Amino acid sequence: MSQARLAIIGGRDRRQVWGRRDEEYIADFSLVARRVLNEAEYKIFRFHFLLGADWRLCCRQLKMDRGSFFHEVYRIQRKLGRVFRELEPYALYPLDEYFGGAVRKELTQSSLKVLRMPAKNRRRLLPPLRKVA
Repeated sequence: MSQARLAIIGGRDRRQVWGRRDEEYIADFSLVARRVLNEAEYKIFRFHFLLGADWRLCCRQLKMDRGSFFHEVYRIQRKLGRVFRELEPYALYPLDEYFGGAVRKELTQSSLKVLRMPAKNRRRLLPPLRKVA
């Protein structure tokens, strides 16, 4: 059973809203999948991911061989993963952002420098080959 929760909506007018976040997420998840996937992909998605059927049952129901089934599953995961991450105005992934937790900010310029790979023309670091006294 789900519970209605009081959520504080930030911003200029800062309001409080009652909602069922779990059900809202489930509805968003399934509606986005239905909108993005074609009919054949959605059938596989529904059987395998929503209804929880294993690959043997899915292959038998959909009249597919195992290799084709898994290729389709990986294609569906890739397609939906991108859509869930890039969905506007609120992405479905990562979950902590969807459910109102920590919001990730853009990286600062100083942190970008740390993450950048060194240039190719730089000398390699080599460990000493003999014991230095």
